[in-house]
Amino acid sequence: MAIDSLGIHLGGLYIRFYGLIIVTGAMAAGYLSACEARRHQLDSAFVWDALMWTLLGGIVGARLYHVLTPPPSMMPPGTPNPYLQNPAAVLQIWKGGLGIPGGVTGGAFALWLFAKKRGHGFVVWADVAVPGLLLAQAIGRWGNFVNQELYGLPSNLPWAIYIAPENRIAAFAQYETFHPLFLYESVLNLLGCLLLLWAARNYSKRLLTGEIALGYFIIYPTIRFCLEFIRVDSSQIGGLNANQNLMAIVAVVSALTFIVRRRHQT
Repeated sequence: MAIDSLGIHLGGLYIRFYGLIIVTGAMAAGYLSACEARRHQLDSAFVWDALMWTLLGGIVGARLYHVLTPPPSMMPPGTPNPYLQNPAAVLQIWKGGLGIPGGVTGGAFALWLFAKKRGHGFVVWADVAVPGLLLAQAIGRWGNFVNQELYGLPSNLPWAIYIAPENRIAAFAQYETFHPLFLYESVLNLLGCLLLLWAARNYSKRLLTGEIALGYFIIYPTIRFCLEFIRVDSSQIGGLNANQNLMAIVAVVSALTFIVRRRHQT
C-alpha cells in the first residue's frame, strides 16, 4: 500500500481521498437524516433506501452544473467549453468539478421521484433531509482541500493556505497563500446544520411543513452569496457571477415564500 497527496494505492486499485470524503459526507447525512426521521416518528429505513438514489442524482446534477458553467480558468473569454472539445473529461469527476447548485437540484429531484414511488410526501422528507445535507456539504468541502481548489483571494492571514503553483489561477500565479474558502464554507455549513436542528427541535409545534427545507434555501444561498465576493475563478454567464446571482435569487424567493406562507396561516 502507498499513499500520496490525492489517494491510496492498493495494488492496481487507486482510492482517491476526494471520493472517500464525498462518501463520508453522504453517510453522515444519512445517519443524521435517519435520526431526524425517528424523531418525527417516520420510518428511518426510507432514508437508507433513498440515499443511494439521491447521492447518484446529486453527483449527476453537480457534474452537469459544472460542465455547463466551467470557471474562467477552464474557459477564458472567446474560447469554447472545454468539455465540448473533450467529452470524455465529463466523466472524470475524481479530478474535481462538482457544482453544489446542480447537486442539490439533482438530489432533490431524485428524492422527489423516490418519495413519489413509495407514496411518501416529498416536502416532509425534505425537512428531514436538509440538516444532513448541510452536514454532507460541510464534510465534502474538504475534498476541495485535497484537490487544492476552492480557495479565495491571496491572503497573509495566519490561517491562509499554500496553493501549489500548478493549482493557482494564472492571474494570481505570483502569490503563494490564499483564503481557505473551502474551510469558511465548511464551518458555516456546519453552523447552518446546527441552526436547522435547533429550530426543528425548539419550534417543532410552530413550524409549518417545509419550513426547515425553506430554511436551508435561505441559509446556504446566503453563505454562498457572501463567500463569492472573495472567491477566485467564479463561473461566469454573460459577464455575471453565475453562482452568486443564482444564490441571491434562491435566497430571496425562499424568504418571500416563507413570509407569504406565514401570513396566509394567520
